Amino acid sequence: MASLHPNTLTAHELLEKLKNKEISALDIVNFVFEKIKKTDPNLRAYARLDAGLKDGQIMGKEGILKGLPISIKDNICTEGYNTECCSRILDGFKPPYDATVIRKLKEAGATILNIKTNMDEFAFGSSTENSCFGPTRNPWNLDCVPGGSSGGSAAAVAADEAIFALGSDTGGSIRQPASYCGVVGFKPTYGRVSRYGLIAFASSLDQIGPITKDVLDSAVLMNVICGYDPLDSTSVNIKVPDYTKSLVKDIKGLRIGIPKEYFIEGMDPEIKKITDEAVNQLKDLGAVCKPISLAHTEYAVPVYYVLATAEASSNLARFDGVQYGLRAENSAVMIDKRKSETDNKLIRMYKATRGKGFGEEAKRRIILGTFGLSHGYYDAYYLRALKVRTLIKQDFDQIFKEFDCIAAPTTPTPAFKIGERSQDPLSMYLSDIYTISANLAGLPAISIPCGLTKDGLPAGLQILAKPFSEEIIFRAAYTYEQNTPWHLQKPKI
Repeated sequence: MASLHPNTLTAHELLEKLKNKEISALDIVNFVFEKIKKTDPNLRAYARLDAGLKDGQIMGKEGILKGLPISIKDNICTEGYNTECCSRILDGFKPPYDATVIRKLKEAGATILNIKTNMDEFAFGSSTENSCFGPTRNPWNLDCVPGGSSGGSAAAVAADEAIFALGSDTGGSIRQPASYCGVVGFKPTYGRVSRYGLIAFASSLDQIGPITKDVLDSAVLMNVICGYDPLDSTSVNIKVPDYTKSLVKDIKGLRIGIPKEYFIEGMDPEIKKITDEAVNQLKDLGAVCKPISLAHTEYAVPVYYVLATAEASSNLARFDGVQYGLRAENSAVMIDKRKSETDNKLIRMYKATRGKGFGEEAKRRIILGTFGLSHGYYDAYYLRALKVRTLIKQDFDQIFKEFDCIAAPTTPTPAFKIGERSQDPLSMYLSDIYTISANLAGLPAISIPCGLTKDGLPAGLQILAKPFSEEIIFRAAYTYEQNTPWHLQKPKI
């Protein structure tokens, strides 16, 4: 067993070994935990190592995941396990129920690890530096960020501290860290995966999705977590196909658009070179690649940060110290003599709790969102952003009348150094410039490894398609992956 190191294998490879009784589910969990104990004190892919590692509960049900351990982002509710969004304001919160995706994973026989992956607080960030547990590091270079906000999940999978993981994607929070960490990250169509039990950032943008070691694992996990859920009002009642049947190594005649707006000034030359090589590989495999224009791409970042912060401001109003999480008592807050003593005590508690509980980036986004929704600015900012969002979606609608999918870089640069952009929020926000549009338009999109820079940092190729066309994405991604070596590359950690 010592030479096997099952934590380094993909989920589908492990399922085959489980089927042949070459290994047990408990063996796999123990190898994963041993790897976490060895490397995570430096990596910090997980949020609460101080809670200690215990054997995961091996599920008794027979299912397609047969006891495989899966790591869960800290904003997805798991009954009885800490779910804190890496924020002090939810310190100690243990949900009394499972998110729908967790229930489905358990029904499929998966083992839910008792520790959550690290993330930017409430998914507010692109680097996993905004966590109350401290930053996660990139397994390819510990001086660099893993991306965000699902950086903990991506780093864990890349470092073999997880077999596969779940993340959430509001503006690229699965795909961008997948690109930075050299793994596969899939954002499903909005409404394809239930959001019930996902602690909301921006409700019209959030989607849960898989982070995996290869495309086949992503398809297997999508088969489990997708589907209609009456508990989620945004869930769409459309039949879910078997995504593994889309994994054919053939893209002859596939029409792929290459958006010129994604190759802009400021893009890292190495990322451009790697992306160009990936597009040429798609052409060599038989795809028809042509330049396209998505005219309103330049407005995606400002539109996103108006809408997302507005929704965040509304969603985070519930965290006030009354029902759960942190409560700050006896705090020195100015008393309003016009209010009763009871009112003053309550307001003091609200202010002290939110002041102490939210981090700097959370406060920044709450303030921005509240401003955008305030009287006198609603029409100028929020309503106008909604209108431009429609134009962005219409750009994609027109392109998909002629093309099957779109290929582009996932990020404009490779992973940057920890602390490099923490004092420059605008620079940080631009990290998601290529991923945000898919969320605004509700599109499915994937990031797959497509090369390494001279410094040995991964780059990702992003493939997008029209809503509920995940099969096309899997077909293109699988064909590219199986004809290139990049998914086999691993960091030396």
